[in-house]
Amino acid sequence: MKQPLVTIVTPSFNQGRFIRPTIESVLSQDYPAIEYIVMDGGSTDETAAVVSDYASRLTWVSEKDRGQSHAINKGFRRGSGAIFAWINSDDLLLPGAVSRAVAELEKHPDAGGVYGDGFTIDRDGNTITRIPWTRPFDLWRLVNLEDYIIQQTCFFAREAIENVGYLREDLHYVMDWDLLIRIGKRFELRYIPEPMGCLREYPEAKSFSGGRQRIREIGALMKEHAGRKFTPGYIVYALHAYRAMWCDRVSWPLARRVVNFACGFAAGRIQAIAGRRRPPRTGKP
Repeated sequence: MKQPLVTIVTPSFNQGRFIRPTIESVLSQDYPAIEYIVMDGGSTDETAAVVSDYASRLTWVSEKDRGQSHAINKGFRRGSGAIFAWINSDDLLLPGAVSRAVAELEKHPDAGGVYGDGFTIDRDGNTITRIPWTRPFDLWRLVNLEDYIIQQTCFFAREAIENVGYLREDLHYVMDWDLLIRIGKRFELRYIPEPMGCLREYPEAKSFSGGRQRIREIGALMKEHAGRKFTPGYIVYALHAYRAMWCDRVSWPLARRVVNFACGFAAGRIQAIAGRRRPPRTGKP
């Protein structure tokens, strides 16, 4: 039987120091039917030189865009795959990830997507830890409490994305969370309990920055999908964000430790209590 084509998009802008391992993590997959598109925002660093080493094995587009979501959407619309995924230019796919995703989607043809486990890595690509928060799909938890799905492991049925709409281009930090919720409201999302991707963790990475702007986006996301801004998840994410900002402003080491402990403890308790008191599974958020 003909294997479904998988379109993988990498959005990039001035990430030349990281993009080679990203490219190799895609091109070294054991699944043969991959269409790989690198959507670059007009980088001025070494990105073009790095990508040129793989010119015969991928599609390279370098032009100004309106941000990460816009770049990914342009890549998806250029693609011909029945399955979509994106991997950021500082993250990695793990060996066998595409094969596992395709097998699960073929086993469950009504699913809108699949996701798996993963690792955090440091600036130099060394493994930090296995990410502990992934779990089987739970729409209420995704809408009200936390984004427990690792974007670097997600593969979506093209039909599902075209049904709910592409990434929202007005979102800068939570566009993947928003897409997961929209798909999860109409389709099943299947969890594969195996490592499939790596998230690179360093201070400049967008996933670990954003401050107040990120919290504002999370609040708007909660209000749209949960019907209220101050969900348990919003409070937890706000505590984590403000803990970092407050610790940066406090000069006394003891005071920083107190702030760090207090915010972390409060966030942990809220998350644990909300998780235990969640409503019965009804299929609704």
